[in-house]
Amino acid sequence: MYSERKIILYIASSLDGFIAKPNDDLSFLARVQKSGEDYGYNEFMSTVDTVIMGRKTYEWVMKQVNEFPHSEIDTYIITRTPRESRGKIKFYTGDIKELILTLKQQSGKDIFIDGGAEIVNQLLKERLIDQFYISIIPVLLGDGIRLFRHGPPEQDLKLISSKEFETGLVQIHYELD
Repeated sequence: MYSERKIILYIASSLDGFIAKPNDDLSFLARVQKSGEDYGYNEFMSTVDTVIMGRKTYEWVMKQVNEFPHSEIDTYIITRTPRESRGKIKFYTGDIKELILTLKQQSGKDIFIDGGAEIVNQLLKERLIDQFYISIIPVLLGDGIRLFRHGPPEQDLKLISSKEFETGLVQIHYELD
């Protein structure tokens, strides 16, 4: 049976809605790091075979690690500057809506939106995100990069699940209603 691929945002945010502090500082995520706890990330990753992320997010990740963590699956880095592909990593300069619609028509697992905020908000404007996994970090940052900006159209969501963890992190899972 054919099942349409879902576009899924899986991301962490402060309680007041920031995915990074000023200057792309993600140090607040360390508040919930716990040995042996991945908050369902590995299980989630087993359901996807494609990742989409913005160039700034990609460059931040590459400053943190020696090897790109999604190098074994198809990855599209959304950028304005053409660059050569590196294995399964493709630097995409076209229209993101066209990319999403093309990928959804192909067979495969679901598609992971890994940030950043510009990509998320472009997709929200087009109503292209099917599901949301948002891990709420128990901190108020007060400033930084907002996950949801002003302007996306109103969208009704249906709660699929919510989980609380010992660290105070709460993960909510919604789908577009």
